[in-house]
Amino acid sequence: MSLATGAGQLGKWRQMISRRRAIVVLAAAIGLATASPCFSDPEETTPEVSAADPDYVAGRKAFEAKNWTSAIKSFSSAEGRNPRNADIQNYLGYAYRKTGKLDLAFNHYNRALALNPRHRGAHEYMGEAYLLKGDVKSAQKHLAALREICSLPCEELTDLEREISKYLKKPAARPARP
Repeated sequence: MSLATGAGQLGKWRQMISRRRAIVVLAAAIGLATASPCFSDPEETTPEVSAADPDYVAGRKAFEAKNWTSAIKSFSSAEGRNPRNADIQNYLGYAYRKTGKLDLAFNHYNRALALNPRHRGAHEYMGEAYLLKGDVKSAQKHLAALREICSLPCEELTDLEREISKYLKKPAARPARP
């Protein structure tokens, strides 16, 4: 084999390796783009498991209809069979928050986060619950957690940022001037 032929083969190998690298990078980019960094509101982390439970399905229907009492009843039944489901805990927290029962809401959000510390929905909603109590500092802690969790901007992060911003713009939320 001549030197020119060997150099030609080496060039072809380099070109083939560059194409393969480009394909790998492209595939990774497509995977990141198509992997939903955000889920529906609130986030479901195990929709395939939960969809098999009739009480969970009934809870979702009640949730979508904003029938919080019915949602609590259905999700509580589902929780009895699956107490380690962070999504159920998050939905219960949300429904209790909507009925004004913040202590129960915090209880379920805490359970959701104990089961899944990276549960974006639970962080967002717990932050919003803290705003209802007037505790901006705690809401901002959940915002900071979402900033760490969401490698790309996610719906939960932008929603909580917006809610904190709205809260801080309210005249009663601003500190009094001396």
